[in-house]
Amino acid sequence: MRLSGHIIGLLKEYMHDLVEQARQESQAQQAFGFSSPPYQPDHAIADLLAILDDRIESEGVQVGLPIELLHEMWRRCNEGRAQIAERVWLEGNLDPPGPSKARIRELTYASVIEYLEREPPGD
Repeated sequence: MRLSGHIIGLLKEYMHDLVEQARQESQAQQAFGFSSPPYQPDHAIADLLAILDDRIESEGVQVGLPIELLHEMWRRCNEGRAQIAERVWLEGNLDPPGPSKARIRELTYASVIEYLEREPPGD
């Protein structure tokens, strides 16, 4: 399945929404003195797939999301998992005192987009 520029654009919007959600959660947790649990690239990808599933179900046809996109995204993210995690780890370790949930999402999603744009489409 070929990912068009339109689909990549929608993915970027969803990713942006997830990063903003994480920022807001972090601010709320800090305001109440809570610490954030560890968050990894796999969590960020799972969150992306969950929102993608929800958006395909609720607005897929109207915005041009094919039903098979969820499976294709899962496949590609699974194939690129090691590369994505390595890049997030390298870039995340540059952030003192450690990356936040929002930063992990931001780095993960940038890596996913880079991977999607670089990889040839699957069969």
